[in-house]
Amino acid sequence: QVQLVESGGGLVQAGGSLRLSCAASGRYSERTFSNSAMGWFRQAPGKEREFVAAISWSGGSTYYADSVKGRFTISRDNAKDTVYLQMNSLKPEDTAVYYCAAAAGNAATMTLWPKYGMSYWGKGTLVTVSS
Repeated sequence: QVQLVESGGGLVQAGGSLRLSCAASGRYSERTFSNSAMGWFRQAPGKEREFVAAISWSGGSTYYADSVKGRFTISRDNAKDTVYLQMNSLKPEDTAVYYCAAAAGNAATMTLWPKYGMSYWGKGTLVTVSS
């Protein structure tokens, strides 16, 4: 069974930083994580899930939503089957449940969510930014 497990969420003051991690486990992680584009999405209360960031299988290409560009950085360690999201200069509007996802296509297609679906989702980790 494939699992994506997020961690690192929590409560932080505006202007602070958090680092989210997403670890893949199961048969998927051994053979396909390093071949898959990965990404982060978020869903705030009462809002639709939205794209945040994506990274290609090699890590050579990254994509960001305009709202987080320059503040968030996505990275991956294929040896550890883990993808990260470094979040700096956090704002109250960044408050949401953050979800890790494995792309069904390439990293660029993740920016077109929900037009293109994802292969796998994690259960999410809550980030709360206080003003």
